[in-house]
This record gives sequence, structure tokens and C-alpha cells, in this order.
Amino acid sequence: MSIEARLAELGIELPPGGAVAGNYVPYLKTGNLLFISGQLPMQAGKVTVTGIVGRDVTLEAARNAARLCAINILAQAKAGLGGDLEKIRRVVKLGAFVASTVDFTQQPEVANGASDLLVEVLGDRGRHTRSAVGAPSLPRNGAVEIDAIIEVD
Repeated sequence: MSIEARLAELGIELPPGGAVAGNYVPYLKTGNLLFISGQLPMQAGKVTVTGIVGRDVTLEAARNAARLCAINILAQAKAGLGGDLEKIRRVVKLGAFVASTVDFTQQPEVANGASDLLVEVLGDRGRHTRSAVGAPSLPRNGAVEIDAIIEVD
């Protein structure tokens, strides 16, 4: 099954990729690696999950935010690959940042929202290495931000 067909089966419509909020690029391909800049849990141009996990945001809401970050990673990958997600060989690494209280230690469980989505969509091509860390705050008050490195054809 193609990646696009799998997305349709899951009811996931990728937003347009390519937008940025500063002096950087949303993706950069060098050799056979595609680097995706940090993605926030955005829908329709707005950060949808804001605040601090463990205080303002529940674990479940944060996992859903991470899932949305992964959808936005795929959108940027599609833009960076000229619209052809089949060029993805595998997701190599995710870096997950979770705005959280100092006593919140479930950053890996939050990041699972993104990891699970990528495996659900890409199968074994979506299995990756990962780091998940806490941060006192993130851009635009986002609860989660995730970047990616993807091996491509």
C-alpha cells in the first residue's frame, strides 16, 4: 500500500508544507538525508496544544500534540520530496521537546504519539531512533515540538 493510500485509509490529510516563522528553511536535503525543522502541533496555521505538560496539558493531550507534530513532519517531507512520499527510505531520528514541569518525567510517553503515527503510516520505514527531553518553554507556547532526520532515495 502506498503512503498516500495509507494516509487516506487513516483519514489523515496532510497540510501544505513549506511555511516557516523565521530565518530558516522548513526542510533541507543533503545527500540522501532530509532534515525537517522542528514542527509544532499546528492545524490551520494555529498552534492547537499550548501550555506546560504536567500543569496545563495532560499526558493524553500532549501525546495527541506529538501525533500532530508527526503529521506536520510528513507534510514537510512531502514538500521537500517534490510531493513523492514514496522516496522515504526510513525515518532515522526524531528529536522530541516537551514543555513540561520540572517533576514531569514522561517525555518518552509523549513522544510515542509521534513515533506511533510514523510506524502506523510508514510501517518499518517509520521505526527510528529518538530523543525526548523536557524544556521550560517552547516557541509559540507549544506543548511539544519535534524535528526529524529522514533517509530518502
